[in-house]
Amino acid sequence: DGTLIFPDQFIPLAEETGLIISLGEWVLKEACAQLARWQAQGIWLQVAVNVSAKQFNDGFLLHLVKEPLQSKGINAKYLTLELTESLLMGNAEQAVEPLNHLMALGPKISMDDFGTGYSSLSYLKRFPIHELKIDRSFLTDITHNPEARALVSAMIYLAHEFSLTVVAEGVENQEQLDLLSNLNCDQYQGYFFSRPIRVE
Repeated sequence: DGTLIFPDQFIPLAEETGLIISLGEWVLKEACAQLARWQAQGIWLQVAVNVSAKQFNDGFLLHLVKEPLQSKGINAKYLTLELTESLLMGNAEQAVEPLNHLMALGPKISMDDFGTGYSSLSYLKRFPIHELKIDRSFLTDITHNPEARALVSAMIYLAHEFSLTVVAEGVENQEQLDLLSNLNCDQYQGYFFSRPIRVE
């Protein structure tokens, strides 16, 4: 009926029923197809795709990424695969090798929702990742809460020590942007810049 259903509603159900595997495959293929169309037009945009724990643990992810990258002939460095901190840390020892195989294909690897789980710094150093995304929950009161500001500052400093790019999620106003800029955050995303828009 045209009703918009948000990810926090349909993703848990898709994971529970196992549909997340086929859904994730469709999303990745569509993202690569769109990248191919943009790159053919000389438009070089970065596209990020979220990877669910079931996709990663299924062992099928490497093929899932490899097939559309090769068939579409795109420059893979413009594709970012976002994996949540809890996904990686939940099976940290077994995650390193698959991550290395994924990175060899060329896409960027991003740790999403950083700060919401229980990161081991030793694994943060071992994981072949390019960036950390600071979860939006840390930004809600960053402008008036010194403790929240200190946490974000520490995350940015830590990431830079590991030579990682830092992306702040959920930036909604100029005050947050200015503060994050002063803390040397690298990139930002959120409604302050744009609501979701169509490809056109």
